[in-house]
Amino acid sequence: MADIIELTRRYGRYGYRRVAALLRDAGWHVNDKRVERLWRREGLKVPMKQPKKGRLWLNDGSCVRLRPEHRDHVWSYDFVHCRTDDGKAFRTLNIIDEYSRECLAIRVDRKLNSGNVIDALSDLFILRGIPSFIRSDNGPEFVAQAVQDWIKAVDAKTAYIETGSPWENGYCESFNARFRDEFLNGEIFYSLREAQILIEEWRKHYNTKRPHSALGYRPPAPETIVQMDQRPVMH
Repeated sequence: MADIIELTRRYGRYGYRRVAALLRDAGWHVNDKRVERLWRREGLKVPMKQPKKGRLWLNDGSCVRLRPEHRDHVWSYDFVHCRTDDGKAFRTLNIIDEYSRECLAIRVDRKLNSGNVIDALSDLFILRGIPSFIRSDNGPEFVAQAVQDWIKAVDAKTAYIETGSPWENGYCESFNARFRDEFLNGEIFYSLREAQILIEEWRKHYNTKRPHSALGYRPPAPETIVQMDQRPVMH
């Protein structure tokens, strides 16, 4: 029970299923139902479920959303706004792989523009290769001609979403919501450098440790397969 309480304290926005997945990853032989009973017995609050979102279907039965089929098939990216403790604004540029749900990069700076988008994507292209499609909002940083020309030059394709249609970029929208709810809303950043360091630490945790419901409560990119030890079954 102490482990459940400690995980709840550390990750206050996680529900019992993610806590159960973390316990199993640490070596406990425990199922979701038992964790739920202990969770409720201790009066722990289960976060409200996010409502499901529909997709936009065309008359011919096709869907406007380009569905990812494998790793590095579709990447998506977007901005998130935040502030340091002195009230000064900063932005993050979040880039994710839609199929694996891995957060490929988070760039943090006071100002981010189309040049920063190109720089961030260039670094990822060197490390991972070029994705088939890059999905983005239709804001000025993303529709800048320089970005479009550069993406075309490296033989990738863009997939902009329609204005006022966030469901078309649902993977990135979902990530941004988790990023804000589970991390940004609970942190005070006293400097930009502190924000950069802590956000990168959270990105690594998200990729390697945080259980993801769409992946069977496994993290998007675990560093190693944890070996189960002989710890006792939780009662």
